[in-house]
Amino acid sequence: MRRDKRDIGYLWDMLDAARTAVTFTSGKTFEEYLHDRLLRLAVERLVEIIGEAARKVSPEFRAQHPEIPWPKIVAQRHVLVHEYDDIQDNLIWQVATQHAAELIRLLKPLVPPPPPSPES
Repeated sequence: MRRDKRDIGYLWDMLDAARTAVTFTSGKTFEEYLHDRLLRLAVERLVEIIGEAARKVSPEFRAQHPEIPWPKIVAQRHVLVHEYDDIQDNLIWQVATQHAAELIRLLKPLVPPPPPSPES
């Protein structure tokens, strides 16, 4: 199975955004999330990035990895971008606090480690 460099880049973007969403919501309650506009906007943006990157992953790669819910991820991005007046905070919270951890687990084996830094 050949992995296109662009696919790897998009997978890395998805993994990074999912990890960041988990970090941002860690130790927070849903009530805190609801009352922190900056946090809500940040998490929404991260979910949007995950969806946009998933949308750009090649159809061939997506077909090879049906365990990742590509259509649901892309659909959530569509809501955030085009139907922003219909965003359901409880669903975004679930994505960040539940589904992102599962996505991280699925993506980690697909993303090669970053190259060593020049300082190494």
